[in-house]
Amino acid sequence: MEIKIPDIPSKPGIYMFKNAREQVLYVGKAKNLRNRIKSYFNKSSSLDSRKLSLVKETKDISYIVTDNELEAFVLEANLIKQYKPKFNIVLRDDKNYPYIKLTINEEWPRLEVVRRFVRDGALYFGPYVPAGAMRDTIDFIRKNFQIRDCSIDFKDNIKPCLQYQIGRCSAPCAGMITKSEYMKTINNVKLFLNGEKKSLIRNLRKKMIELSGQMRFEEAAIIRDKINSIEKTWESQKIVSSEMEDNDIIGIYKGENATAFKVLFLRKGLIIGSKDYFIRGSQSLNDKELIQSFIVQFYSKDILPSKEIIVEVLPEDVKSIEKWLTSKSGENVKIITPDSDRKKELLKMASENAKYLLGSKSGYKVEQTLQELMRRLNIAEMPEYIGAFDISNISGTEAVGSFIVWSKGEFVKKMYRRLKIKTVHRADDYAMMREAVGRIINNLEGNVPGLIIIDGGRGHLETACMVFEEHKDILKKKPLIISIAKKPDRVFLSSSDVVINLEDRSPSSLLLKSIRDEAHRFAISYHRKLRGEEMLRSPLERIKGIGKKRRLELLKVFGSIKRIRDASIEEIANLKGFNRKLAEEIKQYIGRKE
Repeated sequence: MEIKIPDIPSKPGIYMFKNAREQVLYVGKAKNLRNRIKSYFNKSSSLDSRKLSLVKETKDISYIVTDNELEAFVLEANLIKQYKPKFNIVLRDDKNYPYIKLTINEEWPRLEVVRRFVRDGALYFGPYVPAGAMRDTIDFIRKNFQIRDCSIDFKDNIKPCLQYQIGRCSAPCAGMITKSEYMKTINNVKLFLNGEKKSLIRNLRKKMIELSGQMRFEEAAIIRDKINSIEKTWESQKIVSSEMEDNDIIGIYKGENATAFKVLFLRKGLIIGSKDYFIRGSQSLNDKELIQSFIVQFYSKDILPSKEIIVEVLPEDVKSIEKWLTSKSGENVKIITPDSDRKKELLKMASENAKYLLGSKSGYKVEQTLQELMRRLNIAEMPEYIGAFDISNISGTEAVGSFIVWSKGEFVKKMYRRLKIKTVHRADDYAMMREAVGRIINNLEGNVPGLIIIDGGRGHLETACMVFEEHKDILKKKPLIISIAKKPDRVFLSSSDVVINLEDRSPSSLLLKSIRDEAHRFAISYHRKLRGEEMLRSPLERIKGIGKKRRLELLKVFGSIKRIRDASIEEIANLKGFNRKLAEEIKQYIGRKE
């Protein structure tokens, strides 16, 4: 086609290439419209195959002049979102992500779910991707903090609703809680949503200790359970980083025919969600063009950008994008490459996940990953099952062992095992590993996977090998045993002195690290559970033979630990389900022995 280049102004703006049916094929922006459009049709230009196809299909060009580059940038983003042109990189996702809104701008604040944010004085937390995590968070808050979820503008006391009856609301509408106490609860909700774990747990533990000091052990136990629930909820987060606050981390991995993106949403040091994108036909774009196209479309939706967006390479028009995002956010937004080790680690994790996404979308099978693993470990038979051991403790206390199993691309939860370490009462990782491995081999009756991973260094590996040798008579087969050490991640083999580097981002390295990390997660979750249970237990819970039924009977009759201490052995022994021997044990344990 013949383009009248002189008629196009040398001004900033956007341009659209259209086909014979007036369909928009491509939307672009330019500092100088005339020069940019001319570049497509200049015979001396070396166009890639994608641009050559675009020019071949183009039958008409239209443009819009803007006052400045920022206006052009915003208009380009809106038109790509509207027309979804085939030659632009288009994200096939029209959803607006959900946010949790805490209405601190209201007299009696509440939670609600929104998909758009406005500057109304409320607090917005998110985005939550997938939305299931957000629903779990809201349900957890209503159960554990009992703040209202209705939008009633109450002036006078009214009758409390069902939410109060089932323990999901403190009923401020009926005057069941003071304004002061309610706002303390709201402050704890803010701490929870902000991930300020230390402050929130400190508040709750202070309350728990006060109740315990007043001999109100059952109420204290409720607070204890709430603390355990909160810690378990935070434990499900993928990562915690004390040095970082609000960041969006954009990982990218470019293949031969497609590109994968992985976005991690980090808020107040906690990863609250992630989103995957897979884009075909992007091979002709360089990294700067790819990241720019992605950022423009990703944030053109109703999504609140974080204060820092971390990328591997800066987009071409980084200053224009930052101005645009700042206008959307209301706060200064910067696009940066990582400037600390922690940020580098998170970006690396996002990029590794993007690579795994690209592999899975491109048909890279589990079998191929295992074949790669076989070559690296120099084993002749492909392992159908892979097992992993880990231990967790703090200075030898509440020590636990874990064992997990992976097979055919997924973790086999029914084959998981966990146990308390019984014979080691000091900080001795090797002795703990010896006990855990030995007991689990016996529990499995020797039916262990063909490949075993030990979380630790060469010393942990040698300890585990000795245990397997001691149990060789009951093993159904002799496994290959390896250990994975951290910082840097590397593999030690029981069969040779070779050390394998796992920092190469290969599928087999990612697989081994993911199995190791799952064993660690399973161990530490059990360890934290036991620590939480031990932190505050009613003295009655520690007495052998006193179960929940007898404990409740004692408290029902005597009302408190103090009155049980003051009671005689005969008074306790005469209770239903008790006898003199048990009464003597109770008195001996809690004091004031008769």
